[in-house]
Amino acid sequence: MKRFGLIGYPVEHSYSKKFFEEKFKSLNLKDHVYDLFEMEFLNEFPALWLKYEDLKGVNVTVPHKEKVLQFLDETDVSAIKVGAANVIYKKNGKLTGYNTDYMAFLKSLENWIKNFKGEALILGSGGASKAIQAGLTDLNIPYNQVSRTVKGGDYTYDQISLSPEIIERFKLIINTTPLGMYPDNESLPELPYQRLTKDCYLYDLVYNPSETSFLRQGKKYGAKTKNGLEMLELQAEKSWDIWSS
Repeated sequence: MKRFGLIGYPVEHSYSKKFFEEKFKSLNLKDHVYDLFEMEFLNEFPALWLKYEDLKGVNVTVPHKEKVLQFLDETDVSAIKVGAANVIYKKNGKLTGYNTDYMAFLKSLENWIKNFKGEALILGSGGASKAIQAGLTDLNIPYNQVSRTVKGGDYTYDQISLSPEIIERFKLIINTTPLGMYPDNESLPELPYQRLTKDCYLYDLVYNPSETSFLRQGKKYGAKTKNGLEMLELQAEKSWDIWSS
């Protein structure tokens, strides 16, 4: 048996299991399985590999993409560039971390917007945010970050609330937080959405539900919107390329 899976907290929202089960079926890989490993604390991570000796690789989701690096034997250049890993492969007894979020975001954004000109605003400062930062840097798109604290980004949500005109600078707004993710569908980043226009693009890394409250608010004011499903599928395909190499 060759076992793969997803670690994070929570994981019930994820489509990864469905994606890989369909992938294994299409390739007639009857000895491959994909499990969901809900893991609130990373101190459980080493025990997972001892419990499942047939575990070959895992995807990593929130909130562990940054801190999981300390448990790895090796780190690919993609994970070093981003400072976070969302794919781990066990080969020859060693755990190696990769970042396919970064590459998948680049492709997904280029598929959606050709030759974007303007500034981007990234909501959140975690591991997913770091992948987006790396992607925007490669595309030469200047960006600022919004976080709950001054330490986490260039702006806080409170600062934008007090000076809503700030948001008018940014034509691309990317949500990297789990706000709006199933089952907490109604939550959303606190922004002055009424300042958005038809020239704005809202990209949400959340894909379940397919239209988050964040995207609905953007659409209400004429913004173009996209969820994270394509990015998930692209990063999952890249994960499989790593695991099957």
